[in-house]
Amino acid sequence: MSLNLDAHASAERAQVNATSAAAKANVRIVDEHDRERLQDIEGLLVAIWGMSPHGAPIPFDLLRSISHAGCNVSAAYTPEGVLCGAAVAIVSPEGSTYSLIAGVLPGIADQGVGFALKQHQRAWSLARGIETMTWTFDPLVSRNARFNLSKLGAVTSEYERNFYGAMQDDINANDESDRLVVVWPLSSDRSVRCSEGLVDDVNLPQEALNNALEYGPDSKPALVQLDGNLWCRAPRDIVALRGSDAREAAMWRLQLREILESAFASGYIASGVTRTGWYKLAPAATVLQ
Repeated sequence: MSLNLDAHASAERAQVNATSAAAKANVRIVDEHDRERLQDIEGLLVAIWGMSPHGAPIPFDLLRSISHAGCNVSAAYTPEGVLCGAAVAIVSPEGSTYSLIAGVLPGIADQGVGFALKQHQRAWSLARGIETMTWTFDPLVSRNARFNLSKLGAVTSEYERNFYGAMQDDINANDESDRLVVVWPLSSDRSVRCSEGLVDDVNLPQEALNNALEYGPDSKPALVQLDGNLWCRAPRDIVALRGSDAREAAMWRLQLREILESAFASGYIASGVTRTGWYKLAPAATVLQ
């Protein structure tokens, strides 16, 4: 009985925090089922990622099916009713939520809409007794890495090479689609603190730069070690770098792939990212969840 009560209390608290996050972002977030608005979500995703030769990132008919199946299509609206963000998730056979995509309109990335969407998905999951959410992201996109690990409280120790094959949308620019697999323990103390706005910030100790193990394509330290932890660096803006120097961007891909695969194989977990793009890789036993 106590476990059920705890689960119920956890779900209620998650809903309160999700409502608070939406209020701070000045948006209304709903589970969307309306056919016309699902078509709008398809258009929003195209506006964010562009069209590939395969079509929209998630086409309307698939959004309609996901919603009809009882899975999650979340939509964020401004006070004027303008669609400004969306997130889509399904439920895996293992009983976890698998987030397929989440994005907000360009220009409002710093307003907390993405955070509010993820908190809505978290509350949606916990209300259904689901304790874990997973998704993938490009390890070179340090902004997303910090959002996922430090702001949400997720962790990762799984690297997938070329997960989708060559990506041909406007953002990925034909780069290989290596991905980190995120695990978000929705009821962990760390995730609860993050849901209340307490970012789990990590900072690279300055003295760690004296212990460089590898240098990046820009000839600056890219892998350092201190006090049992490894720190590895991703470029500050890989999207811009792909446009200005595709060769250097490709070199970052190969280097970060090698570093993270080796670290994960040795028992490290990535649990945070600094504002300057340094992943903190800590031994699994020391990572608080």
